[in-house]
Amino acid sequence: MSPRLDASRTHEATSTSPPEHLNPIERDDVLTDVAQDDREHRDDQDDLIAGLPEIPPYDEVAPVDARALSKTLFARLESLEEGTHEYAYVRNTLVELNLALVKFAASRFRSRSEPMEDIIQVGTIGLIKAIDRFELSRGVEFPTFAMPTIVGEIKRFFRDTSWSVRVPRRLQELRLDLAKAGDELAQRFDRAPTVPELAKRLGISNDEVVEGMAASNAYTASSLDAQPEEDDAEGALADRIGYEDHGLEGIEYVESLKPLIAELPSRDRKILSLRFVAGMTQSEIGEELGISQMHVSRLLSRTLVRLRKGLTVEE
Repeated sequence: MSPRLDASRTHEATSTSPPEHLNPIERDDVLTDVAQDDREHRDDQDDLIAGLPEIPPYDEVAPVDARALSKTLFARLESLEEGTHEYAYVRNTLVELNLALVKFAASRFRSRSEPMEDIIQVGTIGLIKAIDRFELSRGVEFPTFAMPTIVGEIKRFFRDTSWSVRVPRRLQELRLDLAKAGDELAQRFDRAPTVPELAKRLGISNDEVVEGMAASNAYTASSLDAQPEEDDAEGALADRIGYEDHGLEGIEYVESLKPLIAELPSRDRKILSLRFVAGMTQSEIGEELGISQMHVSRLLSRTLVRLRKGLTVEE
């Protein structure tokens, strides 16, 4: 950034020693050129600040004084050619002088998760854009003109970077429209608006409203380790998330097997019960029913094949 207007106007001469191998005449010529360059540098700096008021450190300037000084600087800026050192000098001083506007606008977004330094940096970009577009002849105060541009730049930053899940720009803008329309309709009806009412208010289809509502869920994400509210008796979010119950996987098969098992002969049903409910071995089942272990094995295999085939046909 160029030097500030309130910087010291005294300049130290550049100390440049001529090479030792030069003869006395050449050394005098070099010293003369250095002195001439230093005088020209001083003249350039004097031209830059000529006609401009003294400006104290920008963080010590009162708002009223900053507004008056800004008018003087804007008037000077209009007379300078863009791209010159003088133009950048005055423009940079305007930026520093009006940084209080950026800090004020950034304070409205303290509740966001982004660092305040990043928000101020983005707001400063908006301030620079406002300075470049401001016209003193319109008679509008610069803070009034600049504040919407600064706030808009900060909001655009949040819109483009603060979504937990990246969604298309169309859905990002639709979320804002839905929020605004929802607030207006809620005040009018004294209740939450329905999807058709939102669609009619915005002139879009019901499907688009539902899509926008679903996209709004991607704006923020909660940490699984986030602590609950003070009046919430439950633990962290991770403690409330359901887990996969592998026992549920077999419910569908159990319900499908019930009518098939009911069609089996009573002895086959008893063998199934003793084997898979009571957990008895084939030898124990044979003793229970008065048949051999080999016979139990054949009956059990035949029954399982029948049940398996019945499930396959139903699927």
